[in-house]
Amino acid sequence: MAHSSIYDFEALSIEGKPAHLSTQKGKVLLIVNTASACGFTPQFAGLEQLWKDYRERGLVIVGFPSNEFGAQDPGSNEDIASFCQLNYGVSFPMMAKVQVNGAKAHPLWQFLTSEARGLLGSQAVKWNFTKFLVGRDGTVLKRYAPNDAPESLRKDIEAALAA
Repeated sequence: MAHSSIYDFEALSIEGKPAHLSTQKGKVLLIVNTASACGFTPQFAGLEQLWKDYRERGLVIVGFPSNEFGAQDPGSNEDIASFCQLNYGVSFPMMAKVQVNGAKAHPLWQFLTSEARGLLGSQAVKWNFTKFLVGRDGTVLKRYAPNDAPESLRKDIEAALAA
């Protein structure tokens, strides 16, 4: 079945419970592939700040750990959850570890990467902390590179929240 919106997908929460994206209808989503031992890992703090600043207005940040890039998230889902909470105070939703590229990529990530291509039209996620901004209507608005700091997304987030 062809997916037309982000709301057609579900994932597993980091605690192993089903998480249906349809429950987020009408919200703005920032979906990020994360890793615990990456040079960009301090972005967890910036993502948490965006979550604190905008969740009352309808922003939901969703982290998807991935061990695909430099094996920088080798731990179990429990290890990852503990690391994120202890080191960065992460309280936004974290999902179970997934693959974001290739034939075994999570279907949500296949959708995201086909909807918003990267540099020079590439579809593949190149590294940890690639970010996708999804509008209130479930359409993918924009893709951000790993080195785009969470703070730099504020203008786009505010525009999406106002739409």
